[in-house]
Amino acid sequence: MTSTDQRANDSEALRSPGRWLALAVLVLAVLLVAVDATVLGLATPFLSEDLKPSGTQLLWIGDVYSFVIAGLLVSMGSLGDRIGRKKLLLVGAVAFGAVSVLNAYASSPEMMIAARALLGVAGATLMPSTLALIRNIFHDPKERSLAVGIWGAAASAGAAVGPVVGGFLLENFWWGSVFLINLPVMAVLVVVGIKLLPESRDPNPGPWDLISVVLSLVGMVAVVYAVKEAAVDGFRWDIAASAVVGLAALLWFVRRQLTLRSPLLDMRLFHHRGFSGAVLADLLTILGLSGLVFFLSQFLQLVQMRSPLQAGLIELPAAVGAVGAGLAAGYIARRASVRSAVSGGLAAVGFALAACMALSASTGIFALGAALFLGGLGAGLAFTVTADVILSSVPKEQAGAASAVSETAYELGAALGIALLGTVVTGIYRGFTVPAGVPADTADAARDSLGGAVESAAQLPADQGAALISSAQGAFTDGFQTAAGVGAGVLFATAIAAWFLLRGQKLES
Repeated sequence: MTSTDQRANDSEALRSPGRWLALAVLVLAVLLVAVDATVLGLATPFLSEDLKPSGTQLLWIGDVYSFVIAGLLVSMGSLGDRIGRKKLLLVGAVAFGAVSVLNAYASSPEMMIAARALLGVAGATLMPSTLALIRNIFHDPKERSLAVGIWGAAASAGAAVGPVVGGFLLENFWWGSVFLINLPVMAVLVVVGIKLLPESRDPNPGPWDLISVVLSLVGMVAVVYAVKEAAVDGFRWDIAASAVVGLAALLWFVRRQLTLRSPLLDMRLFHHRGFSGAVLADLLTILGLSGLVFFLSQFLQLVQMRSPLQAGLIELPAAVGAVGAGLAAGYIARRASVRSAVSGGLAAVGFALAACMALSASTGIFALGAALFLGGLGAGLAFTVTADVILSSVPKEQAGAASAVSETAYELGAALGIALLGTVVTGIYRGFTVPAGVPADTADAARDSLGGAVESAAQLPADQGAALISSAQGAFTDGFQTAAGVGAGVLFATAIAAWFLLRGQKLES
């Protein structure tokens, strides 16, 4: 294709109203994947009762989906650049729907963990394709900023919409319904996407390096596993071995990318201060918001004893804030500056987490809603601006790989938010005082998780059961408050770092 033909095609793309319909399809995909990362928060008590997972298994059910996505995003983004982003998106959508059925009918904790991992594989094909297609559909920088804003609003809001969707379904159906809802959505995505989405790929991609794919996945999963297990159980030889294997795999991955003629990820991108700062801000923004939403869902149901739907509706202000900030993010970043928008967004999430340090069983809806709105506002602003920075920093031929970096930060942040803040909550919770006379096996089950404590209390005399629940709820609240304080400190520190790292960074105009 000549440069004249390419310019003609670009002009036609700019005039075509179909690009906004195509964006709607892409937003549907990213919203569903984001919702699936948090929808299990409300279903946790029901899963605990039905599948009876241990505390560690429960954490794995919650975060293995995000871990696998994080480990495969770079590989899948690079694959989309090679075989076509539309093709990868549609294949991934079919797989996502099929594996959702396996999740819905899981009959054991082990089967559930495996099914969530497979769902992560399918999800990894969707996320980088959506952002890369936006880069190729929207050529005007301001239009692209608006499109990325809408995409970012969906990605950020999905973490908060998940509990609302889950709450409605759990009020009316069994817990597997939170997965079966994926089927009609993915069917619409495939049917409409075939007609509306344009195909795009790197015209000179080079071979897809399978060794790099394996190194990326092994390294990411092994390191995160080691962090999670060490925080809960302390260092053991097997945990140390996992950390060494993971770090060695990631180091090998980086060195291999630097020597390959067609790497999965161009590591030279990280030499750019603005690019690195945007990736760091991405990761920690979502770390704070996802950890907050995941544990707040349990707090609302098992400490404040609200119904799943009530809990989901209380978390809705986070979605409202994320959508509003995402849509306005490009305008704010151009009128003020990129670093002001990102640092301000990170600080807002930090203040939302700090506010959760004062939560108690008697905290009212207004206070909860205000904190969540502030957190959603900050996350939507920071995440959208950083995604735009990352996407506009590379040629459109490499859009899949660059998108994958942004999405890896998002998914790894979601996973680490649950894992790292979860280890703080779990560590404090397990030390709660069990009332005298409670059998040892019942006490052990109660210390595994708050859901386990509620179930164990039902087997005890009324007074003893009430005392057990009260003690467990108090310990969970203490753990949640401490984790919120830790998260707030991390976000405030990142806001300061982003102010310096993003100095001079501007969006295209």
